[in-house]
Amino acid sequence: MTLSLHAITPVPELGVLHCAGPDTLTFLQGQLSNDFALMRHNQARLAAFLSAKGRMQASFIAVRYGPHDVLLLAHTSILAAVQKRLSMFVLRAKVKITDASAQWQLHGALGDAALSTLQALQDSTLEAAPVPWQCVSNSDAQAGLPSPEAGADASQAHAPSWAVALYPAAGLPRALLIQPQGAALPEAVAALADPAQAAELAQQWAWSEVAAGIATISAPVVDLFVPQMLNYESVGGVNFKKGCYPGQEVVARSQFRGAIKRRAFLAHGQAVNLPKAGDEIYSADDLEQPCGTVAQVALSASTLPHPIEANKPHAFDAIVSIKTDAAEQALLIRSAVAASDAEAPSERPEPTSPDIPVRLSKAPYPILEDL
Repeated sequence: MTLSLHAITPVPELGVLHCAGPDTLTFLQGQLSNDFALMRHNQARLAAFLSAKGRMQASFIAVRYGPHDVLLLAHTSILAAVQKRLSMFVLRAKVKITDASAQWQLHGALGDAALSTLQALQDSTLEAAPVPWQCVSNSDAQAGLPSPEAGADASQAHAPSWAVALYPAAGLPRALLIQPQGAALPEAVAALADPAQAAELAQQWAWSEVAAGIATISAPVVDLFVPQMLNYESVGGVNFKKGCYPGQEVVARSQFRGAIKRRAFLAHGQAVNLPKAGDEIYSADDLEQPCGTVAQVALSASTLPHPIEANKPHAFDAIVSIKTDAAEQALLIRSAVAASDAEAPSERPEPTSPDIPVRLSKAPYPILEDL
């Protein structure tokens, strides 16, 4: 595929939780895996919300909004559950957590469009390539001026906006643009949001999310991973110097005692029906015990320029979490339905779709060595 170096598209799979109140930063500091006490307006945060056993309930991209508020971006399939669970821990803290998805629009920008998006929200020229989790916001966002209510005319209101630099995909810069619902895109990229190519651009963005190697937690994979199983400590998603938060002891023990037995890799294969998040991965030498799990899937770049033909295999890429001692073995993906609902491995039903052979490649960023 010849990727467009100027692409921008809506990102409807992400929703927005608005954490409002003077205790917001302190509250999130005690609940999430990253440091919010030291968070500035020019920084975004990748963070995980964990169970007491250290398992990921959600992943967030977070930005500062005004003097103390924070917007948390998470997958829409888990947004309601996460809002409810986080709110359980507010207690006497002066924090209110609401689903503000209807008030905001999110766009993903790829290639030169990402650089133009970041440039549009800052006064001076970017002096160097953007650093992942760098955040550029306008004065309305920094002052905390209100966004328009859902359905209001955005042109008649303040327009707090943010552009967050993300990890690149196959060397292409990426950025996430957050604006009030109905706001006009920056002039430098507005012409690139072609409704006629909406489906193709959405698939291209989905591919870039996988190619960047940082999985977003969705409903099928809730409670399956500790952060290191998805390399979150290697991409700025875990701060080991901050204080306690739910699951912190498990995360720290895994890191400092060398107990990281699974890591995230990119997987590549071909299938008539795409595998799904939550599907299990097996070694070809052991089809009874899974050695990994699919976290996120997208059509590969080589597939996207061509029409998808029914009943014919097409290439896909995936982020998978695999036992490190199985990474060199021949691997197969089996559907979650085929691999579950049995009391013992020997009782597992036959797969409802063919096993999918996959090959692995390393994550496209350095992995921190165990401390």
